[in-house]
Amino acid sequence: MKVLITGATGLVGREIVKLCHEQDIAVNYLTTSKSKLSNSSNYRGFYWNPSNKEIDTACFDGVDTVINLVGASISKRWTTSYKKEVLESRTETAKLLKKTITEHKFPVKHIVSASAIGIYPSSFIDYYEEDFSIVSDTFLGEVVEQWESAVDDFNSLGLKVCKLRIGLVLAKDGGALPEIVKPIKLSAGAAFGNGEQWQSWIHLSDLAELFMYAVNEELTGVYNAVAPNPVTNSELTKMTAKVLNKSLILPNIPKFAMKLALGEMHILLFESQRVSSEKIQREGFEFKFSNLQPALRDLLKN
Repeated sequence: MKVLITGATGLVGREIVKLCHEQDIAVNYLTTSKSKLSNSSNYRGFYWNPSNKEIDTACFDGVDTVINLVGASISKRWTTSYKKEVLESRTETAKLLKKTITEHKFPVKHIVSASAIGIYPSSFIDYYEEDFSIVSDTFLGEVVEQWESAVDDFNSLGLKVCKLRIGLVLAKDGGALPEIVKPIKLSAGAAFGNGEQWQSWIHLSDLAELFMYAVNEELTGVYNAVAPNPVTNSELTKMTAKVLNKSLILPNIPKFAMKLALGEMHILLFESQRVSSEKIQREGFEFKFSNLQPALRDLLKN
């Protein structure tokens, strides 16, 4: 088997590449940075510039499956121009991949694409499964709805299509966790707002394994990529402090303060989505880290 990965050099992509090589799966990857191109027997880089509709079509040689992870970070201030980049980095890239497969009749069979739980409305009481039909009216909801629609278009080519709605990714060297840890280590950690907003999280290694499970089992449809036991923001903050053996002495950080500091992006800290992992578990996937404390101990040791 050979896979083509977009976003292979990012946090999640690097972990998936490791698993591919452990399973003797060759990886082609697309990058917008020519300095990140490499060429070995099982890991070959190809240049693309989606803004200019430019792609090295050799990236599809021998490829059975596409793992689609590309997308601009949502953790930068949401100016009007950057919001456009966030959206188009997901939708226009998918369209370029589809167009290239169509024009060259590449025999790709399966696409497994990242998505996000930001499609679900913020709620303190709902428990979201994949068939929930109301889309969040936030910018994130709009992005994910259009992102998934662009990926669904691959169905018209006869490809199997799988979308993984990813929650808060916990990783040692990237993502949200290091930012959570910094103030706690300085005894300046605190929950946001009332701290009751739900955070549906997943350990990085489980997320990478889940992508590979979807590839190997040829899964189709939508699956939530979250651990089985979501926690509140307050519980996440307290558990992180406990694992680090630090005290929390400051009051919760009010919403208005973060809105002043971050603008519209502040919703990342206050949205509440309690999301179910039952569907992927029914497919047979087993989480290594189902509970928060063992996940944090694994990531924060040493």
